[in-house]
Amino acid sequence: MKWLVDAQLPKRLSERLNELGQDSIHTLELPEANRTTDDQISQIADGQNRAVVSKDSDFLDSHLVTGSPKQFLWVKTGNLSNNALLTLFENKLIELESAFQQVDCVELTQADLILHQ
Repeated sequence: MKWLVDAQLPKRLSERLNELGQDSIHTLELPEANRTTDDQISQIADGQNRAVVSKDSDFLDSHLVTGSPKQFLWVKTGNLSNNALLTLFENKLIELESAFQQVDCVELTQADLILHQ
């Protein structure tokens, strides 16, 4: 699966996804890095068939209203160490891939995946 990890999540997450055989980029790798606007992030993700990974509910609103980004993973884990976040993604990766075969918007909590129709 292809991911675009937003600025408020660690670059290590994107790096770990790549190590796990995914295709992931972080906003730091974009020309405007973490100054890239949400609209630009959505356009890049949509153009490259990537799911946006973010804690930012603005992406959820945009996805629901305009359909962009086309795929969105809303990270709603609360305060979590970076190591715990990486472990959570490792443990949920197969479920995440399966979820995105069913829906275009998924919410990730510490305990569950919530699929949004």
